[in-house]
Amino acid sequence: MSEAIKLTTDGTLLNWLKSVGDTVKAGEVIAEFDADKATVEVESSADGVILELKAEVGDELKEGAIIAIVGAAGEASASAPTSSAQTNGSATPQPKPAPQPVATSSTTPEGRVKASPLARNIAAEKGIDLTTIAGTGPGGRIVKADVENYQPSTTPQPTSPPLASAQPTVNIGGRNTYGAIPTEDVEVIDVSRMRRAIADNTILSKQMTPHFYVTVSVDVAPLLKLRSQLNANLEGDAKISVNDLIVKATALALRKFPNLNSHYYGDKIVRHQRINIGIAVALPNNGLLNVVAKDADKMSLSAMAVANKAMFERAREGKIKPDDIKGATFTVSNLGPYQVDSFAAIISPPEAGILAVSSAKKVPIVLDDGTIGVGERMNLTLSVDHRVSDGAEGAQFMVELRALIENPMRLLV
Repeated sequence: MSEAIKLTTDGTLLNWLKSVGDTVKAGEVIAEFDADKATVEVESSADGVILELKAEVGDELKEGAIIAIVGAAGEASASAPTSSAQTNGSATPQPKPAPQPVATSSTTPEGRVKASPLARNIAAEKGIDLTTIAGTGPGGRIVKADVENYQPSTTPQPTSPPLASAQPTVNIGGRNTYGAIPTEDVEVIDVSRMRRAIADNTILSKQMTPHFYVTVSVDVAPLLKLRSQLNANLEGDAKISVNDLIVKATALALRKFPNLNSHYYGDKIVRHQRINIGIAVALPNNGLLNVVAKDADKMSLSAMAVANKAMFERAREGKIKPDDIKGATFTVSNLGPYQVDSFAAIISPPEAGILAVSSAKKVPIVLDDGTIGVGERMNLTLSVDHRVSDGAEGAQFMVELRALIENPMRLLV
């Protein structure tokens, strides 16, 4: 019995790792997709043989699209339609028309060039300006063949004079134009899909989500002492990081404040029964990705440490799994390793809040007897969606979180 392999996220097909006729195991990676913020690996959901590949490199596909059929050797493919987004509504898949040259522009109204990731890479290697190519893909999109077959024009192209007094214009998508781009003493870099996604999401959040902020200073000396004691009996990836402890404390605090473990949908607030903490990960290419610690309130610290390290490694290698980045109900952003005194993070909609974690530092403190001593303090800032919660609840949450961090044995029970 054949089985359809479906996408669990939107993306652009970057690479097939298997071909028709290849034998695969359940869980084996068969393709790589470029999602908004990561390269996502797609795994086979069944043992068998690849009977059919239903997408081509460069195709942009929606969540739920069928990309491959796996079945027994010699079995005929069921040839199920790929998705509603890829068919005209008929139960029978429509043949893909042969690409035809288009006269329309290959740029969007916002000035972004419509091109597949593979076409972009080839153009970069050959030093070809994508704006000079007419795309033959759907909607004028530039595909691999367009770049490989490109012949530069011998006719001088007119250039537009720079604007004398360019005023910035910003569209709702967050892709800005500020007049003529300078050409002297500059390096011009195409904005990556990941950076565009970060720009769009953060602009949407700051424009549409009314943030308010609550900051507290926490005594982390007991937490650091407990970490040292625990790690003395642990090895390798099971060793616990400060971030693991903060994530655990945040998850336990959310048990008492379920309203902050919510998503906002306009006329509905959805309170989640599970507590899945998104963890912001800085990527080598100056990108940012949130991986998700599932059921962080229930998972042991050592198990969380192992799972988190594995996700961080996959994220930095560009080999993330779809489940790694799905299902966050609240997020923690930790800039502690960068010697940061304090910062406020932007909420990731539709989540109701995000916790910003700064560096633990030795600072002067006033002791109980009135003398000056040295303490270890960390600043934490909570950003909250004011449509979901109010200042008093945000402050109470931070009081509970501080109590958990300053009495860290509560993280072990």
